[in-house]
Amino acid sequence: MATEKIIMAGFGGQGVMSMGQLLTYSGMLENKHVSWLPSYGPEMRGGTANCSVIVSDNLIGSPIITDDATTALVMNLPSLVKFENNIKSGGKLLINSSLIEKKAERDDVDAYYVPANEIANEIGNSRVANMVMLGAYLELTKLVSVDSVIEAFKKVYGAGKEHLIPLNKDALERGATAVRG
Repeated sequence: MATEKIIMAGFGGQGVMSMGQLLTYSGMLENKHVSWLPSYGPEMRGGTANCSVIVSDNLIGSPIITDDATTALVMNLPSLVKFENNIKSGGKLLINSSLIEKKAERDDVDAYYVPANEIANEIGNSRVANMVMLGAYLELTKLVSVDSVIEAFKKVYGAGKEHLIPLNKDALERGATAVRG
């Protein structure tokens, strides 16, 4: 692995920041260099939210990702419109096809359509759509292990939320299944 530069974006309340934190903590657990840079719209829940995550074997010079993201995970249409052109040629674009009917406009990136909300609803909890997307991303890149994400979940959410680990692990696995060829 060289350096992965990931943009995660959606509406506030879709778990975009949590996804970024979990990936960042997972990278730390695997002794990689990481950065996490959140960005919120003026509204809270329902407003726009995105974060930039960098995970690397090398030191990270800047946490800012402009037009050189290796991947974008977009949970809603405004995020697709805003960030599709920030992915470098040959990168990956993961689109939440449950909420976005539009297809990727670029043919120089690999687009994956993940019905994250539908899968989350099948599991029985709409709030794990973010984990479905994260699972799809991990399957495609193998950036960190699912075990590291589960360990990070314990650190990010604490002992009071450990009962949610099986649900979240299931969401990660179903996301992975959604992009397996």
